[in-house]
Amino acid sequence: MRSSTVRILVAVALLVAAWQGWLWWQAGVKIPLDLRAHAASRATVDLVVTLRFPPERFHILMFQRFGRVVGTEGRTVELRGVPASRIREIARFYWVERIAPAAGDGG
Repeated sequence: MRSSTVRILVAVALLVAAWQGWLWWQAGVKIPLDLRAHAASRATVDLVVTLRFPPERFHILMFQRFGRVVGTEGRTVELRGVPASRIREIARFYWVERIAPAAGDGG
């Protein structure tokens, strides 16, 4: 540990681990319990994702990796056909404020 290179690498590894841990913890907070229960019994779900700001082209393209974007309104994006196993991946984005089931999805 006397080498400055090793200390820098350890510090960077700790920072990356802390960031990933924080993203994992925050993802759990953004997914309400009723959505978790609803998604547990289904292969795909329809979601309303609220961002911290109005979505831009980048965010829409990113969400298209998870499901079909059917519209935006204000700070929300509606997604259809999202695999239930990928909800937490969406919640890990720091710019996602919360996730809820879409109104017509029965959640």
